[in-house]
Amino acid sequence: MAYQTTLGWSLISSGIVTLILKVLPYDSLWWGLLLLVLGIAILYLRIS
Repeated sequence: MAYQTTLGWSLISSGIVTLILKVLPYDSLWWGLLLLVLGIAILYLRIS
């Protein structure tokens, strides 16, 4: 059950991020990298 919830949230958040990247100015590559680093930082802080 936890796997399905995680998968669902992952799909929802990736969809939202895709929509945001379409709206944001500048190159979406930089926004993608920024969000990736932010996600890794949040996961790291949550684990430790």
